[in-house]
Amino acid sequence: MVWLLLAGAITAEVSATLALRWAEGFSRVGPSLLVVAGYALSFYLLSKVLGRGLPLGVAYGIWSGVGVTLVAVLGAVLFEDRLTWAQVGGIGLVAAGVFVLETGASH
Repeated sequence: MVWLLLAGAITAEVSATLALRWAEGFSRVGPSLLVVAGYALSFYLLSKVLGRGLPLGVAYGIWSGVGVTLVAVLGAVLFEDRLTWAQVGGIGLVAAGVFVLETGASH
């Protein structure tokens, strides 16, 4: 259940971050509400993950690492943001770091 909650927290955070682009400086009401609701839901679910005993460093590392990776990739797909080879390499390093953080944790 903890992993499902963490996946929900990541999904909510990524959705809120992507909505920032559509909110156009909070001048559009619908996307602006999605930003606020998405971040609120994300932090709520992350707090539940921590309450169920997943260590803070592991939970936050996975939440932020997977989130930044998804935002970078989806930004390229949805908004035609350019990804350089250095950025792609950085995404790989983030993924490797999250993997090491998770596999090195004792649950």
